[in-house]
Amino acid sequence: MPLTHFLGLLALVILAAAATLALAFWAKIPLLAIAVAALAGSVILGVRQWR
Repeated sequence: MPLTHFLGLLALVILAAAATLALAFWAKIPLLAIAVAALAGSVILGVRQWR
């Protein structure tokens, strides 16, 4: 993967994360709920990987 594609992908991931947090704060979703959702998603994907 060329460096420009990698950096562009990295920038898009950071922008998507910022947009997600901004929308969550705008909707007044508690930060703890976002953290629990991220942890649950990580656990689910981790369990799928062990199969």
